[in-house]
Amino acid sequence: MIFKRVGDGRPYPDHGLDPKGWAAVAPRQVRLDELITIKDTLHLSSLLDEDGTFYGDLFAHVVYWRRELYLEDGLHRALRAALQQRTMLHARVLVLED
Repeated sequence: MIFKRVGDGRPYPDHGLDPKGWAAVAPRQVRLDELITIKDTLHLSSLLDEDGTFYGDLFAHVVYWRRELYLEDGLHRALRAALQQRTMLHARVLVLED
């Protein structure tokens, strides 16, 4: 199993962070098998693109809400890590309060 669960949409409230806001969140490692995706589809071109992070953040974006970790952005990074048989992913983890 790669992820804890595959979801379809954000179950948590809107956090209002833009790319600059996400950049202020320090990255840390998270286990792939603790992540719940909020997207159930992936464009293969994103997965195979060597320059996929050239214009974006180097780290995945994860939201911690109600004791769960939701992968908001970086599904292609997480799958690439899994294909390379890694169990951890570097991500920016935003903690949302209830």
